[in-house]
Amino acid sequence: MEDALNRHHPPPSPTPAMRAYLAEIYRLGEGEPVRATQLARRLDVTLTAAVRMLNRLESHGWIQRTRHGIRLTETGEREALRSIRRHRILEAFLNRVLGIGWEEVHALADRLDPAVDEALCERMYEVAGRPSHCPHGDPIPTPEGWIPPLGDVPLSEIPIGARGRITRVKTEDAEQLRYLGSLGLVPGVPFELVARAPFNGPLRLRLPQHDVIIGPELAQHLRVILEPEPSGASS
Repeated sequence: MEDALNRHHPPPSPTPAMRAYLAEIYRLGEGEPVRATQLARRLDVTLTAAVRMLNRLESHGWIQRTRHGIRLTETGEREALRSIRRHRILEAFLNRVLGIGWEEVHALADRLDPAVDEALCERMYEVAGRPSHCPHGDPIPTPEGWIPPLGDVPLSEIPIGARGRITRVKTEDAEQLRYLGSLGLVPGVPFELVARAPFNGPLRLRLPQHDVIIGPELAQHLRVILEPEPSGASS
């Protein structure tokens, strides 16, 4: 029904500000509804400003409000993934081609995004080597709007003794990214969780070359995939 209506009355293209909201709803929710307060805090705007923009997005059919929160519609998700693709390609280009650190590329991509059209973005994608992920480990959606299932979990939630590898780093804070990079906690690195202090204390990770200790707040930002338990392991 939605697609049939859109063929007769296609919605206008979203403005850069609208794209930012749609993309952030997708990032925050990852399939789950989000709250206006979460969105306002993440985008560093007042709740009044966020609600005003959400009203505009709803009027164009890009979001739905439910008692559980805000969800993207089918067309809203397509627009969000187009925006996310452009943003992550820009991050990969800045990092791979220009050598800019992963702690800087998010803010730079935000500033460049309004000036980059689809043709230029796809050229950057080719020059960067057709990357599948951004520097922080998030997958880059296809031009058709497909994104692979993630299936990872926060490092803070895994049991002691678990082994796996880091898949994504879910923070945009430059200082945190710089610190995590200095510890070697970057996407693709294998690890073992060897200890966790009681009362929400720090975690000790064994990396290929050294051990590191990080606090629970940083551990929440790291997403990991665990290795399957060896066959015959006791439960």
